[in-house]
Amino acid sequence: MPTALPLRLLQLIIGLFLYGFGASLMIRAAIGVAPWDVLSQGIAEQTPLSFGLATNVIGALVLLLWWPLRQKPGVGTVLNVMLIGPSAQFGLWLLPPAVGLGWQVAMFCGGMLLVALATGLYIGAKLGPGPRDGLMTGLHARTGWPIWKVRSLIEGSVLLLGWWLGGNVGVGTLAFALLIGPLCGITLGWFGIGRVPVVPAAGRQPQAP
Repeated sequence: MPTALPLRLLQLIIGLFLYGFGASLMIRAAIGVAPWDVLSQGIAEQTPLSFGLATNVIGALVLLLWWPLRQKPGVGTVLNVMLIGPSAQFGLWLLPPAVGLGWQVAMFCGGMLLVALATGLYIGAKLGPGPRDGLMTGLHARTGWPIWKVRSLIEGSVLLLGWWLGGNVGVGTLAFALLIGPLCGITLGWFGIGRVPVVPAAGRQPQAP
């Protein structure tokens, strides 16, 4: 894993670009999008915001949830809010819709794997997690639950809200909600992110694993 700041910045930016591009792959597959993208679509459906701008606004709002979790934003957090939405919009502009079930499944799976890889890349750069993943790692640290479990619970909750707002839900959405947690657990390990130490709440002693 790179340690020099320029290399870490490059890893961060590549990870953020790949994350947005992976999201656009899943959207073009048209068999259901990731839960956070369902929420972005739902907000775009109910407001004048575009999909990319809705993604950026959601990222900024999620930062408000960091306060009780004692998470500290970094340059990676700020760039996440700024870059993922535009990179997803670029992918939507570049990629044609998938034609045929085989291509739809392949494009969706490629997008999901790319999102998992991108998560490991930009968190592994250690320049601050994105708002959504900071929420994931913050809850992991505070509760001691495994990352895959925390991620799956967050994705499931976001999915329900996005569906209620009118976002596109399909079989791919369910697959993403179930699989992205374990996949991120693997890729975070590839880039040197292991189990985050449990931070006990004030006045409470840490529990033994």
